Order: sequence, then C-alpha cells, then structure tokens
Amino acid sequence: MTSYVGGAGSFVEAVGRRAVVVDGGLSEQLQAQGNDLSDALWSARLLADAPGEVVAAHRAYYVAGAEVAITASYQATFEGFARRGTGRAATARLLAASVELARRAADEARELDGVAGPLWVAASAGPYGAMLADGSEYRGRYGLSVAELERFHRPRLEVLAAAGPDVLALETVPDAGEARALLRAVRGLGVPAWLSYSVAGGRTRAGDRLADAFALAADAPEVVAVGVNCCDPREVEPAVRLAARVTGKPVVAYPNSGERWDPAARDWRGPAQPLAGLAEEWVAAGARLVGGCCRVGVAGVREVSRAVRG
Repeated sequence: MTSYVGGAGSFVEAVGRRAVVVDGGLSEQLQAQGNDLSDALWSARLLADAPGEVVAAHRAYYVAGAEVAITASYQATFEGFARRGTGRAATARLLAASVELARRAADEARELDGVAGPLWVAASAGPYGAMLADGSEYRGRYGLSVAELERFHRPRLEVLAAAGPDVLALETVPDAGEARALLRAVRGLGVPAWLSYSVAGGRTRAGDRLADAFALAADAPEVVAVGVNCCDPREVEPAVRLAARVTGKPVVAYPNSGERWDPAARDWRGPAQPLAGLAEEWVAAGARLVGGCCRVGVAGVREVSRAVRG
C-alpha cells in the first residue's frame, strides 16, 4: 500500500483551524452500488462478504470531496458477529479490516482519481443499541450500568485503535450514560476521538439536556470534537452553538437528509433538505467536521464540500 497524506496529528491540527468535510451515509452509497443491507449486521456484513464494495463506497466519497471516511464498523461488534458464528479472533480481524479498507480507498482515490490533499480515516463505534439491531440506539437507556456499557465498548475500541485510524468516531450516542461509558472506554488508547449525539427536540434521544451531555466531553483530553449526527438538519445549528460554548472544542455535525423513517412502511417520508447552504451556517457557528449521515449520498457530500471548502 502506498503512503498517504494524513495522520492523527495532522487531523487534530486541521480541525483546530478549519472546516473538514466528513463523508455521507456509508449505507446510502453501498445500497446505491446494489448491496442488500437487510441483514442485522447492516453494512458491517460486507466487511466479511464483500470488502471490495466497502472500498468502492469510501472511494466514491473521497472523490466527491470528503476528507474523512467513517469506517464500516458502526454495527460491527464481537456479540453481533458471534450470532452469525464468527469467533472473537475473526471478528477482531474484521474490525481491523474496516480501517484498512478505508485506507485502501484513500490510496485508490489518490492514485486512480487524482484526489489531492489529506485524507483521514475515522473508525466508527456505534452505540450498544446498534448491536441489538432493534432501533434502541435511538432510545438509549438499555437498562445497563455505565460500567457494563464500558465493558461492552472497550474491547472493540481497543482493536479499532490498534488498527491505526486517525480518530475514533463515537457516534449516534443516544444518552449521557452511554457517553460516560464511551469516554471511559477510550482512555489510554492513544487515538483521538470525537463524540457525537443523536438528538431530537433539542435534547439527546433519551431526553438528556444537551448542555449536560456536551459538558461530559469538556475535560476529556481524548475528545478533540463534540457534536451531533444522525438527526434532523434543523437540530444542528443550535446544537453546534451550544457544544462550542459548553466545551470550547471544535464541533462535529453530520445530520440526516431531513427525511423521516416510517417503520410501518419501512420507507423514508417527506422532503430532503439541501445541506450545502446549512453547512455554511454550521461552520459559522463553530462546526469543524461537517458532513452527512442517513440518506445523504455522494451528491450531497459533493455539495457540502463545495460550500465548505469553496
């Protein structure tokens, strides 16, 4: 594999001084490539079954202007893979592979597509509810203690950190209790992290006050950015301003398209909101990591990149 321009040090330095473009929904691009993501492992299944598809999806986002690719490990856990008969050693290899595949995509984007500038990799760690695959990641408060959640998260984070990402993405966190567990779990790993909550109505999905939730990260040296993801775009600007004020740290913001998931019809409803114009407002409010989540694809990231990077 060729060398690339990136590294954790350059990543932290970059988000400290300018807006950096994050990719869109990985599942969105994987589905656009024709992949079936109906499995309980969601996009993580492809780490084992079709790694080339994962590389192609990351590469498409890099070509569209993303500077950070978020790995396919959001729903990849030891427990989830065990349910399909994959042992711990093999699961650890798949977790590490999620980082390696994103690195490969960066190399291909640079060598084959002429992409210039730094390209970084964020290793995704989704909430406990993502492993359950029952929607509880959008409710939180699973009846587990902070210590129990820390024991769940730490082994996966250790493997991801050892694979050498530029940053750990502690994302779509639904409540302050799980945030506490994640902040404990990343201590001493030697890799910076961002912490982003899924929010609704100006609170975490579980109903915590956002100011209190953000404050947890204020004194965590591992956390280099804090903010929101997987939410309605209209939630973003006030959350960005609050996160910046409470923590004094760079803010991360990558919401959904604005469409609403209808669980009965198993389809998305309502209009999508163009994120490009909104992204400029988020940057003005303090966002330094800006992109999209569910239903935001390559075209959306391209528009955000143009708006944010000129």
